[in-house]
Amino acid sequence: MQIIARCPRCSSTRALDGAAADRRVVCPKCGRLFKVPSLSEVPKAARVVQGAMAPLFVDEEGKTYG
Repeated sequence: MQIIARCPRCSSTRALDGAAADRRVVCPKCGRLFKVPSLSEVPKAARVVQGAMAPLFVDEEGKTYG
C-alpha cells in the first residue's frame, strides 16, 4: 500500500510506503518533522484502499482520503 502524505508546513506531498504509518517523517522540501497517522486511526479509508489497492491521501489535519 502507498500513502501520500502532505506536509502541514509547506503543503508538499510525499509518497510513502505503508510501513510509514504511525511514524514521524521529515518533509524533504522544508525539513519539518510530522506524524503520519496509523492505519487503525483511519479504518474506513484503510479498508477502501486495501480493497482498491489505491493510494491513501492524508492531509495536514490527519484526515485521509482514498
